[in-house]
Amino acid sequence: MQLIQNTPDLSAYLAADEVIDHDHPVVGRTAADLAREAVDSYDYARAAFAFVRDTIPHSQDAGDARVTWRASDVLEQRTGICHAKAHALAALLRAEDIPAALCYQRLRHDDGTGHVVHGLVAVRFHGAWHRQDPRGNKPGVDARFSLDGECLAWVPDPTAGESDYPELYAAPHPLVLDALRAAPDREHLWRSLPTAL
Repeated sequence: MQLIQNTPDLSAYLAADEVIDHDHPVVGRTAADLAREAVDSYDYARAAFAFVRDTIPHSQDAGDARVTWRASDVLEQRTGICHAKAHALAALLRAEDIPAALCYQRLRHDDGTGHVVHGLVAVRFHGAWHRQDPRGNKPGVDARFSLDGECLAWVPDPTAGESDYPELYAAPHPLVLDALRAAPDREHLWRSLPTAL
């Protein structure tokens, strides 16, 4: 699949905003801690991915009712769904001047009924974008950082109405962000996330 930048200006994928707030002190401290152990930008990106995937529980897996959406809140509260974790990873990457985009898949719900939009991150290295899935592993899910072919949590099944969206966004998709902001708890969020973009 050919990934398509939503905006041609690469600097947009380094910018800080209300959601990907890599100018926030908690993001800066976390990035600095990870960078101290990294030998280069590739090593840093792998470490940032592993940090978000492994140390911030996916709120559905953990049974956590809190809803986070701002990167600094995800890092501070250590919880979030896939979209929130993608925002946190994008912020950590951008904090070290690594272009990061938000991208999406349309997947079936875990219970097999209906669809939901799933959030990913794309990182730019070697002049190309590489999608990553920091949602967190669990039985049946083994997402890994890779610049040599995708190792995502799920591969969409078109026969089940699933798909990859090729667009790379510099900021969260408005439908996703509106659902996150409006949800009083995760149970409500689960019912209000977009089913398609």
